[in-house]
Amino acid sequence: DIMADKEGVTLSLEEEEEDADVALAYKTPEKKSLQEIQELDPGDESLRKYKQALLGAIPAAVDASVPNVQVTRLTLMCEQAPGPITMDLTGDLEELRGRAFVLKEGVDYRVKVSFKVRPQCMVSCAHWLGMALLPSHHREYEVVTPAEEAPRGWLARGSYRVRSLVTDDDKTEHLSWEWGLCIKKAWED
Repeated sequence: DIMADKEGVTLSLEEEEEDADVALAYKTPEKKSLQEIQELDPGDESLRKYKQALLGAIPAAVDASVPNVQVTRLTLMCEQAPGPITMDLTGDLEELRGRAFVLKEGVDYRVKVSFKVRPQCMVSCAHWLGMALLPSHHREYEVVTPAEEAPRGWLARGSYRVRSLVTDDDKTEHLSWEWGLCIKKAWED
């Protein structure tokens, strides 16, 4: 099998696959702090103003105890639910281990994860949000999964232990916790 590229040069499928492997061998650039980015190109005033507008003010000292990504809550979004099904992830996660959230069988639901990003360039979050830089404003970001249908039937009903894990595409683990989920025939069962 032969394929032609834009310039009319033909490559075998094996050569084409090798080229694809080379293209996928992208290495992310070296991580730099906001301070390092701001200090690059000190003589270019327009670039300095652009960086200031994009990245915001740099804090005098960065608190190392604050994680780069802080997952604040997980919400099960369901239009049929009698109220919000939300887990606050900023407090004691052990408390969630003993708490069970009720989900009615057969309903459509989506999962929304809310998080804040430390004011710095987070290359690994770019894939999630579709942007290269996250501005330093302390706003909360959200990721919502596609709709899924809760299991139904007497075999699916019952209590489940769920272990949730939030990672980025660099395989950095940002939060891990356990919680309970009860699938019931009705919301109030």
